[in-house]
Amino acid sequence: MLSFSVGCRRLVLAALLVPCLLQAAEPPVRPKIGLVLGGGGARGAAHIGVLEVLEKMRVPVDCIAGTSMGALVAGAYAAGVSPGSMRQQMAAADWSDMFLDNPEYSEMSYRNKVISRRFQPGSETGVVADGVRYQPGVVAGQKIKLFFNELVRANQGERIIEQLPLPLAIIATDIGSGERVVFRDGSLTKAMRASMSVPGLMAPIEHQGRKLVDGGLVDNVPIGEVRNLCQADVVIVVNVGSPLLKADSVGSLLTVSAQMVNILTEQNVTRSLATLKPADVYIKPELDGITAGDFERNAETAEQGRRAAEALSQRLAALSVPEEAYARWWATIAMADQPSPVIDSIEVVGLKNVNPAAVERHLHMISGEPIKRTELNRDILRMYGDGYYEHVDYTVLNQRDKTLLRVMPVEKNWGPDYLRFAMNLNADTSQGSNFALRGAYHKTLLNDLGAELLLTGEIGTASRIGVNYYQPLDARQRFFVETALGYTSERMNIYQDDKRIAQYRNNETFFGLWAGAQVGLLGQLKLGWIERQRSDSVEIGAPWLPAANQRFGGWKAMVDFDQFDRMYFPTRGWASQMSYFHSPEQGYDRTDVSLQGAYAFGRTVFNGRLRYTGSPAGRLPHYDSGTLGGFLNLSAYANNQVLADDIRYAGLRAERIVGRLPLGLRGDMRMGMALEFAEVSRRYTETNSSRVLNSLAFYFGGETPIGPTYLGLGVSTQGVSNMFLFIGTP
Repeated sequence: MLSFSVGCRRLVLAALLVPCLLQAAEPPVRPKIGLVLGGGGARGAAHIGVLEVLEKMRVPVDCIAGTSMGALVAGAYAAGVSPGSMRQQMAAADWSDMFLDNPEYSEMSYRNKVISRRFQPGSETGVVADGVRYQPGVVAGQKIKLFFNELVRANQGERIIEQLPLPLAIIATDIGSGERVVFRDGSLTKAMRASMSVPGLMAPIEHQGRKLVDGGLVDNVPIGEVRNLCQADVVIVVNVGSPLLKADSVGSLLTVSAQMVNILTEQNVTRSLATLKPADVYIKPELDGITAGDFERNAETAEQGRRAAEALSQRLAALSVPEEAYARWWATIAMADQPSPVIDSIEVVGLKNVNPAAVERHLHMISGEPIKRTELNRDILRMYGDGYYEHVDYTVLNQRDKTLLRVMPVEKNWGPDYLRFAMNLNADTSQGSNFALRGAYHKTLLNDLGAELLLTGEIGTASRIGVNYYQPLDARQRFFVETALGYTSERMNIYQDDKRIAQYRNNETFFGLWAGAQVGLLGQLKLGWIERQRSDSVEIGAPWLPAANQRFGGWKAMVDFDQFDRMYFPTRGWASQMSYFHSPEQGYDRTDVSLQGAYAFGRTVFNGRLRYTGSPAGRLPHYDSGTLGGFLNLSAYANNQVLADDIRYAGLRAERIVGRLPLGLRGDMRMGMALEFAEVSRRYTETNSSRVLNSLAFYFGGETPIGPTYLGLGVSTQGVSNMFLFIGTP
């Protein structure tokens, strides 16, 4: 009886111990981990360093949420882009160019170049039925969106959030209602772009009837989102937000606006951080001195993120898994290295006024060939360079086992009719100051072929009015006819022995009719007839030139090729302008040739120019003579100080880049030196000076949002000197 009782007790004890032993044999249940990547502009590159540490320590995550720059990194990570690959692509990106929507100047359409030369691009204002409409932001985000596409390899197929292997949420703000908008499905790159739309700087993204901007305004550190997204037990939070400016640093409109945004952001960050639990891991990298706009410092910023995460390595070690388990987890996330798909068909969608053929002329990919990412981005930017669109994007879709490349240009909602403006101030010690205010009414896309009408007016030292009509002859806009009519009234100073001896008033009526052809993106060829009515009268001083009241016309052929990377102050490229004018009635011909080139060695840029103006037959009359004088046209001399029949000019300048403009503004500031020579024959002014003229100039300037700006001094061994200042659009 006793032995039976002992046996029963042993059986009961064994029954109790077996489940415990089995439970002990099972691996512990891994807590669900949510990752939160906050917004902070360029400071968000620190997220990459944090991800590198998580990778090194084998910490998997079950869901991820991000805002602004955090949305960029979170979206790429959820799409399977490794931290190392992200670091490489961030380092390879040209961030100073990323926030400039237009392609290089050489890649823009010729017609858009013509408009850009005459008017400030930022002044473009739409004229619509209910009044005027303004551009939605300084930056449209064209190149930024293409970078997102490239980062997540959208050329292999559209990345859809709900189809990603890692649950993802991206935060944006409805600028109309102030509501928090969460992307948990739909286009990944569109969500990334919406979350990064800094109000005022980048244009909002339209989505389902809303206009969306930076999510940092409402939820810069979306902790609650990951708790709901995957019921996270542990949340790893990375906060890279910009601190508030000190009171004495807030004074300008720009700093006040930035501080307002920072205050709104910090308020929602404080609320989010209050929800942290003891088990959560909070990482705040030391980013003192790194601003939201310091994208060029991405490697340094990523290192700070890495250091901050390593400082919490003991906390993170508790979340680590064995190497085999981490490898299996990452294998489900990692983006497979697949070849680009072969295109079966291409379609252009969404156009209202633009002829699809005008878009297709930029596409160099054809059906039956694989998508080449670099070529596709180049073609998309060229489309944007036509000037008709808010943005141009693409998507790659699989339909019935076929690969479709869909190109999606979105025409400007403030077009197709615009007001344009420009101004300039030109002052020198030789002839005083001149100023001009210029305006235009520009109607585009008047018909299916893309006709344009441009009405211009200018007041100031000179007065001008004009009308230009441009009519392409085919849908791809390769051939065109153009006509122009205008009137100009301006002053012309007359110089002799380096002194201003008279001032004339020149009034001219102009008419031209041309036919021409576009030579790809190289430039334009034109041939036509021009007719001019010119009258000159003395306003100040004694008559020096014969009085002119002359009507003259003739045939004119023109070649204008421009492959510079920038409109003003280029760093590389070349340009060639040539024209030949034959006036049978006046019995003279005129030839103009200008050849230019630029090349950079590091931060030093060299520019060279050769120019010729002359008369192969007859002699140029004084009212149609060549001119010398002015900045980089014999800088020591006043504008148009030398009038002559025959001019041969050579100039070489060296410029040192000493600063760059902020993000969103193309150009840089330079210190420059120009050495110039000119051989001049058969003059109308400065008839007593030597045959060969020279100039040495020193200047400071660069390309700014309102056009080229420079201040300098030119001197000559002939005893001539000139200080000059220019601000605005020539």
